[in-house]
Amino acid sequence: MTHFDALETRTPEQREEDQSAALAALIDHAVSYAPGMAAHLGQPGRVDSREALATLPVLRKSDLGPAQKANPPFGGFAVGRLQHAFQSPGPIYEPGGTGDDWYRMGRFAHAAGLSGADLVQNCFSYHFTPAGMMFESGAAAVGARVFPAGTGQTELQAQAAAHLGVTAYAGTPDYLKAILEKADELGLSLAITRAVVGGGALFPSLRAEYADRGIDCLQCYATADLGNIAYESPAMEGMIVDEGVIVEIVRPGTGDPVAEGEVGEVLVTSLNRDYPLVRFATGDLSAILPGQSPCGRTNMRIKGWMGRADQTAKIKGMFVRPEQVATLVARHPEIARARVTATRQDERDQMLVQVEADDVNVEAVSGSVRDILKLGGKVEVVAKGSLPNDGKVIDDQRDYS
Repeated sequence: MTHFDALETRTPEQREEDQSAALAALIDHAVSYAPGMAAHLGQPGRVDSREALATLPVLRKSDLGPAQKANPPFGGFAVGRLQHAFQSPGPIYEPGGTGDDWYRMGRFAHAAGLSGADLVQNCFSYHFTPAGMMFESGAAAVGARVFPAGTGQTELQAQAAAHLGVTAYAGTPDYLKAILEKADELGLSLAITRAVVGGGALFPSLRAEYADRGIDCLQCYATADLGNIAYESPAMEGMIVDEGVIVEIVRPGTGDPVAEGEVGEVLVTSLNRDYPLVRFATGDLSAILPGQSPCGRTNMRIKGWMGRADQTAKIKGMFVRPEQVATLVARHPEIARARVTATRQDERDQMLVQVEADDVNVEAVSGSVRDILKLGGKVEVVAKGSLPNDGKVIDDQRDYS
């Protein structure tokens, strides 16, 4: 397979030189035209190396909320008037652009083997979050056609995939299984041979199940704020960092880079001049892999998602944050404490919400869970004082090995 472009096979020295120049220009641009980023950075001087970048303050998602309230909608971090505004839990608002693979997903789509011969069933949401638009732009970058299916209505999804002759799937890792099983139930034959997934962990057992069905499944690491950060190639050795970002791995809670191979928090500087986020903390843990990918791409690789630096967990493709659990408790004064537990059953994420209370309306709490956490889950009432006294409000019990 040819590579997406020449950037993927640059020498490390050439990439460092190119990105250092781009970084210096980005910082100057952000200080001049993004007042929120300028206020956060202060007077950074010339930043034209990884060493200089490591001296700048870390930007966290918690910094964006207050800035956006003071200067809506994007807190002065975006430059110019962009086409879309999206909302993530918090709420936090993210800008979106439509020009020239704005989210940089084409590189991943190409690595996964998508081309103009494919019709992609895009099962990411097209509303509130940018995931649907992100994968739409990636498909367009490689010339693939798209069926914008969105989420839900599994029976209709299976029928459409069969009738249209869909050849590729885009969506969360779990949902493809639901479509395939519904197709089996309905006696439908599907032509899906490729899958590009994100928004949650791709467990090895699930990937193997897809492979048994003749479906090659690769995953990317992307966020609503940053677009594509890293992606798998057919070499299947870690994730290759995208050419449009600079990734650092730092000691959690600090901005200090760790040694190669040491697990730390992922910081990302996006070279997108429309939304120039600098040293943005993802809250995710990973580590740098030594060497280069056997596929010929020469950029740095990371091991992929290795957990959260905080208790935030991604369940069914949605982030669940400690502050959301606190909001749930505050809405129902009769609840003393609450705990969200994430598990896996039949290759699907399961969410249990336990609440300590003497007397509570379970139906009302279930409604609040859907409203606040944006997910459905089982609500279980337990006796006061029975939840573990370990400081956890989100307990992710899924096995990522």
